[in-house]
Amino acid sequence: MIESDRRVRVVVGDDHPIYRDGVVRALTNSGRTEVVEAVCDGTAALEAIRVHRPDVALLDYHMPGIDGIAVTHAVIRDGLPTRVLLLSASTEGPVVYRAIREGAAGYLSKNADRDDIVAAVVACARGDSVLPPELVTGFATQVHRQADNQAPLLSGREREILRLIADGKSVPEMAAELFLAPTTIKTHIRRLYEKLGVSDRGAAVAHAMRNQLLE
Repeated sequence: MIESDRRVRVVVGDDHPIYRDGVVRALTNSGRTEVVEAVCDGTAALEAIRVHRPDVALLDYHMPGIDGIAVTHAVIRDGLPTRVLLLSASTEGPVVYRAIREGAAGYLSKNADRDDIVAAVVACARGDSVLPPELVTGFATQVHRQADNQAPLLSGREREILRLIADGKSVPEMAAELFLAPTTIKTHIRRLYEKLGVSDRGAAVAHAMRNQLLE
């Protein structure tokens, strides 16, 4: 976790030069981050991470050489302090699920606004799990498949709430589906967050999957 008064050091890896340059400009112009190196393939990304030991590596999921998942494995295996934030054009549930399960600190669509990318990088550096709302619904299928074998940490009602969160349901929608008052739903959500040690919807689902609470 970084001090709040210093810029986040970032390695950027993407094989598309126009997209890569745009991301680098956005990060640099934000004043909140410092790009220490930008590379075009996974092998170079891993080498840059080893050399610079940045706070965050912002990497394309699919890169020449070794992909973002393989880089993530190497970072974890070698005990490097860098958190990996993956970018991809795909937001399909199984793809996002695998990225989080394999140790990525977060996952973003390549269609995300540049401001959102900057915010995600800073959040990763703080130690947060990054999962934008539009991707949370992609976990629904995976959550339903794993729910029957969920660890006993969560109550039955909390498991229902977690599944509805993964479905992208709002508090009023949850209340209507479960025939409960919105205030009761909010209480369940608060207790769920407390048990998982998270503060938002995306982090709740990501944390549960990363810690195999849904298996």
